[in-house]
Amino acid sequence: MTAKQIISKGIYPILMFLGRLTNKKASILFNKENKKPLQSFYTLQFVLNDGTSFLFEQLRGKKVMIVNTASNCGYTNQYDDLQKLYELNAEKFIILGFPSNDFNEQEKGNDEEIAAFCKVNFGVTFPLMKKSVVVKSADQNGIYKWLTDANKNGWNKQQPAWNFSKYIINEEGTLTHYFETAISPLSEEIQKIVAT
Repeated sequence: MTAKQIISKGIYPILMFLGRLTNKKASILFNKENKKPLQSFYTLQFVLNDGTSFLFEQLRGKKVMIVNTASNCGYTNQYDDLQKLYELNAEKFIILGFPSNDFNEQEKGNDEEIAAFCKVNFGVTFPLMKKSVVVKSADQNGIYKWLTDANKNGWNKQQPAWNFSKYIINEEGTLTHYFETAISPLSEEIQKIVAT
C-alpha cells in the first residue's frame, strides 16, 4: 500500500461513522413501483480486467451488486466489506467491481495493477471489470448507461455520486436499489436485501 492508501485506511472508520451519524435518507433510492427494465439487463456484456468477455446472461437467477471502485479513495476499505458480503452470499449473489478514475483521479493504476492491489490488500475474489468511465459522458460504459437511464432500466437516473456507489439488481434482472458511498456493503439494509 502507498502512504496515501494507508492514510485512507485510517480515515475510513471515521467516514463510515460520520455517514451513520448523519443517516441521510436520500442516500438510498429504491424501485418503489417495481418497474421492469425496458432493455433487458441480461443483454448487457462487458470486459473483465483480464480482457475476457463477461456476458450478463450468466447472471440470471442471482442478485447482483454493481459498484464503482477506486484504489486511492477514503472509502477503498469497502473492498474488505464487499468481499465479506460476497463470501456470505456467494451461492445466490455476485458483486461486479467497476474500477474508474472519475472522481479526483483516485484510480490511476492499470487493470493489472488494480487486480493485484485488490487481491493482495483485500483478498478480492469477486469479478473486477476493465477500468472504465462510470459517470455520464460520451465515454460512459454501457453498463452504467443502463444503470443511470430510466429509459433502459425502467426508473433510475441517479449516476454514482462518488466511488463505491452501489446498485442492486434482483434475480429477474430488475434494478431495485441505489446506495450512496457512505452506506457500508455490510449495512443492515444491504444485507437484508441480499439475503431475501
